[in-house]
Amino acid sequence: MRKLFALAAPAAALTGLLLLAPTATAASPSPSASGTGKPVLNSVGTSFLTATTLASGQDADVPVSTGDYLYWAFPASEGQTATVEVKVTLPDAADRHGPQTWTVELFDGLRRRQACTSGPQNGTAADSATTVALSCTLRQIRSWAEPWSGDPLPGTYYIRLSTSDIPQQDLGLASQVHVHVATKGGVNDAQPEGGSLKAPLVPPVNAGSTASGSAATPAPSSSAAYAAAPVAEETHWYSDLFSGWNTRWWWTVAGGILAALAGVLGYTLTRHPRGHRPPPHLHQ
Repeated sequence: MRKLFALAAPAAALTGLLLLAPTATAASPSPSASGTGKPVLNSVGTSFLTATTLASGQDADVPVSTGDYLYWAFPASEGQTATVEVKVTLPDAADRHGPQTWTVELFDGLRRRQACTSGPQNGTAADSATTVALSCTLRQIRSWAEPWSGDPLPGTYYIRLSTSDIPQQDLGLASQVHVHVATKGGVNDAQPEGGSLKAPLVPPVNAGSTASGSAATPAPSSSAAYAAAPVAEETHWYSDLFSGWNTRWWWTVAGGILAALAGVLGYTLTRHPRGHRPPPHLHQ
């Protein structure tokens, strides 16, 4: 009997481990994910070259050191409007020595700072505050722009989070930053901001007349058509002499004649002055 119990004890222990194994696997924690099912990133860059890339709808949750410049990057295509939301969990109030001001900025691929259409880009936290919320909505991405306009174009955009005003003693304190990037629109929505043109820009046919909304646009009258017709320019037999290339030749000839007269007049005044001096023997 003792031998049977000695053999049964290890078998029972092995059976218990096999039964508990699936339960332990199911209870293991899964990687965190955002509301869109994309994984939450736990990294951040400290320059444009080391910026962490975020996809549309993706979040970043990372512990940082207060006072550092923090960079993320995200792509944006034509017709999209991107919004960046930032939430900073501040250090304990007992460790802080004054209010903190945080700033979020957006830059395009050429490192040009882009303007925000809405959202608080700067936020100042009082001594007792625990969090600071910032946001920035970029202008709609355009397919092309003038070189001087600085309009946002398709490509990579950078997020820079920094502390613009903070007590010197608070530099280096541990903070927690949560970043969310959301985009809306697409290629089918690529139109200038403020709406679309509902009708072509065609001037009225009869200026000064008022047309009702239901009535059709009246046809132009004969007098209006006559007034709109171009008036033929009156010409004479000498008109072609002073037009086109002929004008240039006339000015050349006139300039040459004036130059010759000026030369003759100058020679006369310098070499043959008025009056005659008496002979030298008259002075003796």
